Amino acid sequence: MREQAPARRHILTLLVENRIGVLARIAGLIAAKGYNIDSVSVGETMDNSMSRVTLVVHGDDWVMEQVVKQLNRLIDVVKVVDLTEEDCIEREMILIRVNAEAPNRAEILRIADIFRARVVDVTHRTYTLEVTGDEHKIQALLDLFRPFGIKELVRTGQIAIARASKAAPRKLEREAGNEEQVESKSTAGTP
Repeated sequence: MREQAPARRHILTLLVENRIGVLARIAGLIAAKGYNIDSVSVGETMDNSMSRVTLVVHGDDWVMEQVVKQLNRLIDVVKVVDLTEEDCIEREMILIRVNAEAPNRAEILRIADIFRARVVDVTHRTYTLEVTGDEHKIQALLDLFRPFGIKELVRTGQIAIARASKAAPRKLEREAGNEEQVESKSTAGTP
């Protein structure tokens, strides 16, 4: 019998065809395994017939592996990548409306500046700010704004992309090496 592993956060990105019901089938498959989707973000890619779906789900590794295999079997799913173990860039955007009474305005703006938040709306009693960052940055900002009174909060959900390799591809290395050889041959006879 399989040993029960602890549930942990998984980030799945799916490349899917833009068709009616795709998201419902994906959500249904995950719900059938007894998991809740913590966040979902969907948007078109450069090819408007395809969309990128980013899901954040808490689950144990074995079941999530089964979920990934089943997602890959769905007709409209082109590719599934589990970024949980990958070096990736994660972002989330929030819009937050904070009480901004006169004595607190300068402090709210100072905190916003530290977190690179943008003020997108101002009233006599509130500031609405736009903030983008990873979940730790977002949570730290929320913790600092909570004492002022958060009136309203809207979150996009996580988006993620694997980090690009910093090593030069072999083909480019070879081409660069050939250019150096050609250059050294052409300059070899020059005084």
